[in-house]
Amino acid sequence: MSARLPDVYSSLGPFREAFARQVPILMYHKVGPRPSRVRLKGMYVEPRLFRRQMKELGAAGFTSASPDAVLSGAQTPPPKIVLTFDDGYRNVLEHALEPMRAVGLQAIQFIIPDLIGKRNEWDIAQGEAPEPLMNREEIGRWLAAGHDIGAHTCTHPHLTKIPLQQAREEIISSRRKLEDLFQRPIVHFCYPFGDWNESVRDIVAEAGFKTAVTTTSGFNSSESARFALLRFTARHQSRSLKAWWRRLSGR
Repeated sequence: MSARLPDVYSSLGPFREAFARQVPILMYHKVGPRPSRVRLKGMYVEPRLFRRQMKELGAAGFTSASPDAVLSGAQTPPPKIVLTFDDGYRNVLEHALEPMRAVGLQAIQFIIPDLIGKRNEWDIAQGEAPEPLMNREEIGRWLAAGHDIGAHTCTHPHLTKIPLQQAREEIISSRRKLEDLFQRPIVHFCYPFGDWNESVRDIVAEAGFKTAVTTTSGFNSSESARFALLRFTARHQSRSLKAWWRRLSGR
């Protein structure tokens, strides 16, 4: 029986064997120094750790793939990986672009069109630290570097907690607005907060997206639902006592 994988992705080591069998999706949010008194510390990946993660993947021969690549099933040489970033933070452009370029990897950022060039208002309302989001010119630089973008609704709501018609507008308009702004097809979607149900999923499918990603951890396969793809959270290894005990006990 193979060992249980860690709860989060910090380094390739524990995942190497599993990633050699199935195409993984990694989920990032913010890459940069973490401000003091941040509530959700795991949303930040320090630049030094991100550089190390990219070097490990590059040295192991990983190449980039889009989210729908995971539906093909097993890995085929060279090994593929899907790198995703939620929300479109400016610090990703500042700290992640060069490490990915250095090893020839590309990623997709899920963009919130009504908040382009603004801040993470959905987090600030809950007491989180403000962080700037990329503006239109910065997203253009991201695209020019060979990376992709997807839709993340217009305003980042909990889609199951608003009227269904409002959810429909958030989903459909986010695709249309991004296609109008950047003159390119937008075919991948990300549920804000990982919040979805069957009704929301059906709207995403009707809107013409090819895939939608969740915040649930795990691998995908050829049998996976393309509108409920799983991702591994990439972050530093937790130093909490609970996490330490899980590692010590092998649980």
